[in-house]
Amino acid sequence: MDYHILREFADSWVLLAMFVFFVGAVIWALRPGSRKEHRDTADIIFRHEDKPAEKEART
Repeated sequence: MDYHILREFADSWVLLAMFVFFVGAVIWALRPGSRKEHRDTADIIFRHEDKPAEKEART
């Protein structure tokens, strides 16, 4: 394979594949059902703010 062939392939199809992957990742992150999951993940550090976690919850 020649460098120029690889360069043309990367400029066309790989760029398109990366763009499709990026759009898919954005759509997946902003999908309607993900709000609860994102909120739960954001609140992890505040879960046991009032009292320490129970022993069985730590493991």
